[in-house]
Amino acid sequence: MSHSFKLENQVAVVTGSSSGVGRAMALEFAAAGAHVLIHAKTNQPGAEEVAASVRRTGRESSVLMADLATEAEQDWFVKEAFDWKGRVDIWVNNAGADVLTGDAQNWSFEQKLEHLWRVDVVSSIRLSRAVGLRMMELGATDGNAVILNVGWDQVEQGMAGDSGEMFAAIKGSIMAFTKSLARSLAPRVRVNCLAPGWIRTAWGETASDYWQERATSESLLRRWGLPEDVAHMARFLASPAASFITGQTVAINGGFRHRE
Repeated sequence: MSHSFKLENQVAVVTGSSSGVGRAMALEFAAAGAHVLIHAKTNQPGAEEVAASVRRTGRESSVLMADLATEAEQDWFVKEAFDWKGRVDIWVNNAGADVLTGDAQNWSFEQKLEHLWRVDVVSSIRLSRAVGLRMMELGATDGNAVILNVGWDQVEQGMAGDSGEMFAAIKGSIMAFTKSLARSLAPRVRVNCLAPGWIRTAWGETASDYWQERATSESLLRRWGLPEDVAHMARFLASPAASFITGQTVAINGGFRHRE
């Protein structure tokens, strides 16, 4: 692979990386040569497994457990993450609240919205601002430090129903914030946003026939996306190959197709 896609000896932090898309990004960064800090809120066994997988590539890895819904733990997490190697070159705000499964699926609309706001939006904003400042204090120049946020491909067209309304508002906020932060940190830190479509994580593997059909029919490529599809784009945006890309939201959805 071209040298411009390498992340040799870079230090990457991926929040929410004990499973799913976050796990795939952590392993992709390691394969490109980065040392990776793994984060989880409660799934320590999963986080330790990912860290072990990173180490098997010959890269260094460690695990930090933190509840990013609270400001105190957000601040603690940033400090500990930078202390691990003395710097961070790549930061991915991937952690997000799950309100579709478990006890949370029975919460009211208002409870779900409040939880998503704190975990997804406030956390991404506060972490990004703190991380960007530290990156610049440590000498980031010419966009060689990178922050990636995670949005949603259907923000632009919308989706009917409670979940659609919530996630459009939440992820739309993150996508809008990304554009402004990119301006604030330019030209020293690049900031971009990943906007996945239907990605087959644990929920997708057990989804009903309705959702299986919908996921495949809303992609021009007629298939579910995989966590690795998102990870490949994250690697590209974090690499020197994307050195002239900032303030952008990139959809990873196989080409959105309106259902007929």
